[in-house]
Amino acid sequence: MKLLRLLRVQELTYNKKEKRLASAIKNIVGSKPLNLSLYRLAFRHVSVSKEIKSGVKISNERLEYLGDAVLGTVVAEYLFQKFPYRNEGFLTETRSRIVNRESLNQVGQKIGLPIIVESEMDGKVPNSFKSLYGDTLEALIGAIYLDRGYYFCKKFINKRLINPFFDLDSIIATTINFKSKIIEWSQKDNKEIDFELKSVDGNQRFKEFTVSLNIEGSSFSEGKGPTKKKAEQEAARIACEKLQIIF
Repeated sequence: MKLLRLLRVQELTYNKKEKRLASAIKNIVGSKPLNLSLYRLAFRHVSVSKEIKSGVKISNERLEYLGDAVLGTVVAEYLFQKFPYRNEGFLTETRSRIVNRESLNQVGQKIGLPIIVESEMDGKVPNSFKSLYGDTLEALIGAIYLDRGYYFCKKFINKRLINPFFDLDSIIATTINFKSKIIEWSQKDNKEIDFELKSVDGNQRFKEFTVSLNIEGSSFSEGKGPTKKKAEQEAARIACEKLQIIF
């Protein structure tokens, strides 16, 4: 009851734009925001960031960082529980298919973020940012986490993002060849890459291969796996994430 009274008091101070934002957040999240300023910040892209002092600007980048970490944790736990007999490589690859920029960008658009972002940015939505709505979705998750706590945020991710928008059977059936992706990137950007076998540990039955992906002669990422091929795929996957290669 105290929470409801607090929300009613807060709503009395909202202007028309804030009321629209609060209503839009409720439709997406399933509950009214407690701290509307967090959500306003989540929708403030770096291209329209505000300078507060001595060149320091505020945007949704910090919330995006936080939301990325929370999303990764929740998805990892979801997959860990759903697939109790699958190995780490399978879980890692499946998670990467869910949280990659292209997937999040599509989900962000489907849940209605473009309308809110356009409103909060006064129509100044940059066309050059291909992952704008995916980045904003991560910032929104960061805002929800700070506003309502981990378990509420976890429920939002599981019930309103994973279940409605991700067909796990389809994701599992169509795997990404990360090595092919990194090779395509290297050819496009004229970068020299090679996969270097660093070590093979274990015995005749159980082995662990460690492979380094070198770019222009320097180690960029490292992957491990039960075969050399899987270790190369893992090194390539990590490199794709670091380079933000959209799948």
